[in-house]
Amino acid sequence: MKETILLFNLTDKQTRRKVELALFPLKLRLRYIPKDQYSQPLGALAGLGDVPPCETCYEGEELPDTMLVFAGLSDARLNQVLSALRRSKSGTFPYKAILTPTNQFWTAPECFAEIAREHELMHTETPMNQPTDLSVNLPKN
Repeated sequence: MKETILLFNLTDKQTRRKVELALFPLKLRLRYIPKDQYSQPLGALAGLGDVPPCETCYEGEELPDTMLVFAGLSDARLNQVLSALRRSKSGTFPYKAILTPTNQFWTAPECFAEIAREHELMHTETPMNQPTDLSVNLPKN
């Protein structure tokens, strides 16, 4: 599979230009996915032959934010892409995913919902990620 980045809801022209300029030297395929294709499985959008396309057009809401899905990139290559995006000052893209055997059959809204759920879990204050006051058990001098 050709190294591909699927870009969803990247509407700002200036941001698009910065992304394109940053990634052009890496010779990746960028696919801007229009909203009417959001019902297509991610694998079909990335060009995987074993993931059949969907016959229906998406008629739901636009994604709440930009989402990037990376397909066919090695770890080293993904690091190059992320580094190039940071250097481009094109903004932050908190909703990113790597195409996997599990999510290749998901639609864009399903993938976005899963990423959003994971972000919420990571950023929610829980007893495990709250700072601990270690001074309460220290002997007093």
